Amino acid sequence: MVFPWNEVHWVLLDMDGTLLDKHYDDYFWETLVPQEYARRRGLTLSQARSEVFARYQREEGTLNWTDIDFWSRELELDIPAMKESIRHLIEIHPDAEDFLRFLRERGKFVALVTNAHWKTLNLKMNHTGLLGYFDAVVSSFDLGFPKEDLRFWEALRAQLRFDPERTLLIDDNAEVLATARRYGIRHLLYKAKSSSQLPPQNHAHFPSIVSFRELME
Repeated sequence: MVFPWNEVHWVLLDMDGTLLDKHYDDYFWETLVPQEYARRRGLTLSQARSEVFARYQREEGTLNWTDIDFWSRELELDIPAMKESIRHLIEIHPDAEDFLRFLRERGKFVALVTNAHWKTLNLKMNHTGLLGYFDAVVSSFDLGFPKEDLRFWEALRAQLRFDPERTLLIDDNAEVLATARRYGIRHLLYKAKSSSQLPPQNHAHFPSIVSFRELME
């Protein structure tokens, strides 16, 4: 891919699944949480998964979806402590740090734009040491809306003063990309390889990349 870097000044990057390996989050929410919920409630793992996944589904696309304080109350589990217990699984995607250096060397304005709760964000940034690569870090919890909501992009533009015509967003969530496209962000890329444990899946409606190396050629 020959990307038109001369047309882009602002680069907005998602965190989980885009810069960081989503295996950590998938294991946490799909395996560890149901296991602990089952243990605490005296349920089988199958029963726990059914109950927990039904609760997840109700909150998908809302701020509660990534609010670990909400889930601590909802599931009666210490979600922050559980996340900390498997921090060794937090990994940067291959080529992600090289890509961040690439952007800095070319003078781009680089912002981390995530739905993650600040407690999760701080855990991951402290573990990976990536924080210094960003000109701005914005959580949906700062703006009051998830990235799937047009109002998020309105509030983000007011904060960062980006020009949608000269902005690139890279995300592994197609719904987020679709909302950003409706808002008017011109350059959109889908991160097709979100987890090291899953095969890449290109998207039918967005240009896709597996590795950031594709953008550095």
